[in-house]
Amino acid sequence: MKAENIRIEDLLPGIQQIGRESDRIDKVAVVGFGVMGQGIAQTIAAVGIEVLAVEKDEESLERNQLSIEEKLDYEIQRWALTQSEKKAILARIHGSTDLDDCKDYDLVIEAVDEDFQLKKSIFQKLDKICPPGTIIVSNTSTLSLTKIASATNRPDRIIGMHFLNPVPKVPLVEIVRALKTSDSTFTTVKKFAERLGKTVVEVYEYPGFVTTRVIVPMINEAIHVLMEGVATADGIDTAMRLGYNMPYGPLELADTMGLDELLAWMETLFHELGDLKYRPCPLLRRLVREGHLGKKTGQGFFRYDENGNRLEPSP
Repeated sequence: MKAENIRIEDLLPGIQQIGRESDRIDKVAVVGFGVMGQGIAQTIAAVGIEVLAVEKDEESLERNQLSIEEKLDYEIQRWALTQSEKKAILARIHGSTDLDDCKDYDLVIEAVDEDFQLKKSIFQKLDKICPPGTIIVSNTSTLSLTKIASATNRPDRIIGMHFLNPVPKVPLVEIVRALKTSDSTFTTVKKFAERLGKTVVEVYEYPGFVTTRVIVPMINEAIHVLMEGVATADGIDTAMRLGYNMPYGPLELADTMGLDELLAWMETLFHELGDLKYRPCPLLRRLVREGHLGKKTGQGFFRYDENGNRLEPSP
């Protein structure tokens, strides 16, 4: 092709391909390596992407690194994973207690407790540490992304990815746009989520988004039914599983989520929306006060072994 005959249309495919490659996410940092952070890190590492897991101190980091190894060993026992797959996943997850290490990563996902001030503080620090083009994601279930984004100098690069627990097994992620999230940020994150094998639901910011807002009133009502003595916990879950073709009953689902997390979501939704259907049932508050938080403590509405398998209904 002679130079004088080159048309811009002939160059567009190459230009577009360069643009696509520049949006590719190859290194991800996950801030917060608890239950959700471990699930997110495992899911990302399983598709061949390098992950940095950042925790607040060495003790927490070592404890959670051991936890993810135990979870992978359990999957091997179930024939759901091989030893070589476990080794490959763990080899791609690198631990750190220094938030500054996030500066070299394409995407940073915050997965700490559902505490607005804590998340805001982390986003402010990440905004100073990371290059301007870095996308910073929150895994919040109920908090305002727009408020979080307003604490940074890159509101167009702030977005939510609401993963559901257990992250490696649930094929859904809600991608939540804040008020100023750009289309390019959404497109990049959507492609990344699809690379993880997730089905994406686009959500515009509103308290509770879709999944949390819909599931919380049902769980809360199930807890009221239990408190009022209408049926046992096992009876309630059996009725809902068989009657509505649910893989888990609402009370076991609550235990899986973590009763402390569930309580925090309800309190946020009740505060934001003012609707009584989000007011936490007193029985939920009592269980949280007593330290019965569900599968992560071995006791909630039901009892569980160290692998999260249900043992028997609580009395």
